[in-house]
Amino acid sequence: MKKKQVLIITVLINLLLVQFINAEVKLPALLSSKMVLQRSSTVALWGWANPNEKLDIRASWIDASIQTKADDKGSWRVDIITTNSKESQTIRITDEVSSVLLEDILFGEVWLCSGQSNMQQPLKGFRGQPTFGSVMAIAKSKNSNLRLFDVGRVGAKFPKEDLEKYSQWQLAAPDSVSEFSAIAYFFGSQLQEVLDCPVGLIHASWGGSKVEAWMSSEVLSMYQQVDLKGVDATKRANQTPTALFNAMINPLIPFTIKGALWYQGESNFTQPEKYKMLFPAMINDWRARWNIGDFPFFYVQLPPYSYKNNEAFQSEKNSAFMREAQLECLDDIPNSGIVITMDLGRENFGHPPQKKEIADRLLFNALNQTYGFSQVACKSPVYKTLEVKEGGIELIFEHNALGLYSFDRLTGFEIAGNDRVFYPANAEIVSKRKNVFVSSDKVPNPVAVRYGWRNWITASLYGGNLLPVSSFRTDDWSDATQGGN
Repeated sequence: MKKKQVLIITVLINLLLVQFINAEVKLPALLSSKMVLQRSSTVALWGWANPNEKLDIRASWIDASIQTKADDKGSWRVDIITTNSKESQTIRITDEVSSVLLEDILFGEVWLCSGQSNMQQPLKGFRGQPTFGSVMAIAKSKNSNLRLFDVGRVGAKFPKEDLEKYSQWQLAAPDSVSEFSAIAYFFGSQLQEVLDCPVGLIHASWGGSKVEAWMSSEVLSMYQQVDLKGVDATKRANQTPTALFNAMINPLIPFTIKGALWYQGESNFTQPEKYKMLFPAMINDWRARWNIGDFPFFYVQLPPYSYKNNEAFQSEKNSAFMREAQLECLDDIPNSGIVITMDLGRENFGHPPQKKEIADRLLFNALNQTYGFSQVACKSPVYKTLEVKEGGIELIFEHNALGLYSFDRLTGFEIAGNDRVFYPANAEIVSKRKNVFVSSDKVPNPVAVRYGWRNWITASLYGGNLLPVSSFRTDDWSDATQGGN
């Protein structure tokens, strides 16, 4: 009996060894049929095989095959140059025991779309929280030149080589786009139309996620202690430092992308100063790991929303401080752009339904800054400096070639003197519609102005391009207060 058991165990071990030795070449989830590869670029093909296995790679757009060899651990990678062809392509990867054929590959523009629930919100909307225009968008969505890849929401303690959960590359159609990120879809479908080339969208977001979850341990540990001993990263992963980077971002590297879109910050809104350090650090780290230069990074500023505490003023619970921090991050992030959403918020809903308008403004940034459409306006006017004049303060703006505009009278302005007490103010557009003059009878000697300095505020000031002006303050006071009406 014992001899028989030993024999059975020996046979099983030998079978396992044979399976290991004859293991088929394995590719990461992102490399599959129907994928979009960044056009006219050097892109990476990588995967796993038996240790020291020789591989033959044949791409339909290249005459000669590429020979490579897996390393001692079975990993391999080659870099290959794509073209601007609009023809469907194939790639065949062969080792000594297997062959993998990837078909219907397109060359185009590839964008990574990440963040939290406002990026995650599907085109069909959340329950009780719609996406405006979704029904018609879904009905007209069939487009073989728009491809979608959805990263599953999962966390991990340590960086993963491949995705654990995902929805493979799909062609845009009603059944695929309805569950896909609305912002990503609206951005990608319009980019595809404008550029008249294929577009690939990689969506990786998670509602309620903190920026710390999207950062690597190496970089986050420069700002805070990262200790996940005893932590189950599969539970509350969106709140667990590094967990989403490990499971949802690291496996995407080194798939070549053109740029990234980002909509996140709500879960960090009470820590604006910390966010101002972490957010640029995250982007710098992603760029370093992709090793394709400072790729474009366009992000969305938080819209007005009550956060059930609209009385916050000089408080960490006032999201205006986060909007300020996000705006200031532009100075620390090369090749970046911000979307101002002061006119798109909802007082009692954290998910603005106007996802297409947000996507439009992300598109304007990409067209202007990345694709050379210099006449496509993408920047809102930004407060620059002030001049104290008799009876008030005149505010001067930059990025203001078309001047300023208001649909009605200006609201949301407050003014203060040296006592640092802010009072509601009158405001009007002056100086050939380039500046704003702010005054109040209660502040005869004003020194500072704030605009939109609330969680919930209705936008009233726009550029001549109809892009709204961000909330702002001309002071840096930490002890300001509010006076009566």
